[in-house]
Amino acid sequence: METRPPDSPQQPDSTPPESHAKKSWWGSLLGWVILLLVFAVIFYLVLRHHDDAQSAAAPKRGAFGPVTVTTATAQKGNIGVYLEAIGTVTPVYTASIISQVTGMVIQVHYTEGQLVKKGQPLIEINPAPYEATLLQAQGTLEKDTQILAQAEMDLQRYRDAWAKNGIPKQTLDDQEKIVLQDQGTVKNDEGTVKYDEVQLGFCHITSPISGRVGLRLVDPGNVVQANGTTALAVITQEQPITVIFTIPEDSLAQVQAQTKHGKKLTVDALDRSQQTKVGSGKLLTVDNQIDTTTGSVKLRALFENKNDALFPNQFVNTRLLVTTLQGVTLIPSSAIQRNGTTAYVYLLQNGAAQIRNIKPGVSDGGNTEVQGINPGDVIATSSFEKLQNGSKIVVSKQPLPATTSEGPAP
Repeated sequence: METRPPDSPQQPDSTPPESHAKKSWWGSLLGWVILLLVFAVIFYLVLRHHDDAQSAAAPKRGAFGPVTVTTATAQKGNIGVYLEAIGTVTPVYTASIISQVTGMVIQVHYTEGQLVKKGQPLIEINPAPYEATLLQAQGTLEKDTQILAQAEMDLQRYRDAWAKNGIPKQTLDDQEKIVLQDQGTVKNDEGTVKYDEVQLGFCHITSPISGRVGLRLVDPGNVVQANGTTALAVITQEQPITVIFTIPEDSLAQVQAQTKHGKKLTVDALDRSQQTKVGSGKLLTVDNQIDTTTGSVKLRALFENKNDALFPNQFVNTRLLVTTLQGVTLIPSSAIQRNGTTAYVYLLQNGAAQIRNIKPGVSDGGNTEVQGINPGDVIATSSFEKLQNGSKIVVSKQPLPATTSEGPAP
């Protein structure tokens, strides 16, 4: 029988388990660090490629040769100095018709919005009661007139008799006083007749002014009261018409400097957008005091308003022409660029653009009065986003798209 040697025992691992765990942890950490570094490098390369692409796509200012611009030439001319304000259209006259007698409305002669003339019939109030009262007064006057006539005849008889010593003096004196009393009675009756005639006339209401009548406020059959608070009709005069507006008290001196010599200043009325002129008139008057709460003073301008463009109580923008500057240098307002408080233009000389600082003044109608350049100088009016000091330019005959008025610092 063969005897097998016993299996030799395995040699135990001399490395402790904690050592294996530490090696595994450091290996994993190293792998993650390497992976993060790879991702970081890739991300950096992608961002740099994107920035390079944007830089390549973006045009470099002045890097591609001459800049195409449109131009304008500074001109010598005149420009107005205006004071602008918000005004209210106010009729010269506004008449609110109120009944002066009590009665029933029997007829309305006007239609809503109608233009009426002075003296044109508007409303009829039942005149019958006032006609009857007038008739009574006329009868009383006629009776007392005849009594006076009889007393005067008796007085003449008494005078004749007194001349012949036919009556006592007292009888003559009494008759003279009776005549005077009858004369007073007749005058009182005449006053009553006049009053009743006036009351009867109030039943026939006519327009006191020429103008436009508003909406109908009473109808036939309505009973109105004498001196009531309800208006029967409202009439406004629209031709001519006025506009009341205010200016700052600091501007009052320059207005008075013109008006005290009798000069009539022109006032333009513009619509809400200030693009369309509604009418043109003359300054009529200046108020006699300054409003201490606002520091402003009211002015009134008169407009002919032939086309009825101005409507009562309408808000308009007003432009008061105070004076006109003569022989100043004018350029388009769109050519002026600003950098903070500095204003400048691109002056074109020898095929290049040069920055020229200017001092702008009054603006009107798209033009601005400036100091710093001379009439005849050519300036750029477009492509400001591409221009810089010394840029070569090419003048375009066609208008270019509008650009911002903000440019680089000079």
